Amino acid sequence: MNNATPAPNPAPDWLTDKAWVEVCNLDGLPTFKGFAQSFIEELAVYKELFDSNEAQDMPLAEPWQSALTSFQKLCILRCLRPDKVTIAVQGFVSEHLGQRFIEPPPFDLTTCYRESAPATPLIFVLSSGADPMADLLKLADDMKFNKKFEKVSLGQGQGPKAEKLLEMGMDRGIWVCLQNCHLAVSWMPTLERIVEGIEADKVHKDFRLWLTSMPSPDFPVAILQNGVKMTLEPPKGLKSNLVRQYTRFTDHYLNASSKPEQWRKLLFGLCLFHAVIQ
Repeated sequence: MNNATPAPNPAPDWLTDKAWVEVCNLDGLPTFKGFAQSFIEELAVYKELFDSNEAQDMPLAEPWQSALTSFQKLCILRCLRPDKVTIAVQGFVSEHLGQRFIEPPPFDLTTCYRESAPATPLIFVLSSGADPMADLLKLADDMKFNKKFEKVSLGQGQGPKAEKLLEMGMDRGIWVCLQNCHLAVSWMPTLERIVEGIEADKVHKDFRLWLTSMPSPDFPVAILQNGVKMTLEPPKGLKSNLVRQYTRFTDHYLNASSKPEQWRKLLFGLCLFHAVIQ
């Protein structure tokens, strides 16, 4: 393909030159032969698509709407509205593989814990709008470690405190959580040295190191490679929010009432209200 255009931009008032060049490049592929001319003849259709907030769902002008596969339609969307490609790709995956492939599985911290060891840190890769601390505190409570759990939010001057906690944790079998590692860039080499120095046969078998950090180029690569990595995405939509809440409830919790039917209805109403607010 080349960037030579067969005709000048037919709608410079709304179509960028870059988008038009990409349309013309697409026309150079056998499957899309004639698309650029069809585009010029059906400008109203493509302007509506270009302006739409739901561009990924807008139909193309015929014969392209009927003749092209869903993947080939993605190529046209990529030319006109690249900002909608991610959403469209999710629809493509759902159509060809199934809805479950675009829905994040329920967060199972217990399984992640089972894969860890005293010398294997557990790393939460944070994303905006998601906080793993509630899940971590619940796991500590379930594992009877709520009184053997220490945490410190890293930042200016918190390095020495974190080092003392790590020494105490490795000696006494305490869980230590170092939060926001991305805010302590200068202390990361020290953390890397401490983690690399953990000897599995000498450290207390109950010791666990939990780390939380936003994605950062300064986070030690060695710790990432040797640790159990987890990411907690904020739930999107009512269903995902409700699933997130209900995975935290046990049957014992749901039945722990003298009026279980009314209790469950109240709990569902509260969770639904929370999901709507979210």
